[in-house]
Amino acid sequence: MPQPATPQRRQVRLFRNNRSQAVRIPAEFELPGESVFISRDGDRLIIEPIRKKGLLALLESWEPLEEEFPDIDDQPVAPKDIF
Repeated sequence: MPQPATPQRRQVRLFRNNRSQAVRIPAEFELPGESVFISRDGDRLIIEPIRKKGLLALLESWEPLEEEFPDIDDQPVAPKDIF
């Protein structure tokens, strides 16, 4: 399903929030999440959403366990005939 078209540019106001400068982001430019990455490219500010890492990235970040698992004396259940 194609994404709805969003405006390329829109003029918005800057304001002060304590000692920080802030910009109000219109609803059509809303980003997911609670925080973003911001960077500067010349005179441009680039705001990017922080995407949640997937399961694969989480598993790759884990260190291997050094401990050995104990042997368990539990025989598998034998299959039953269902005919």
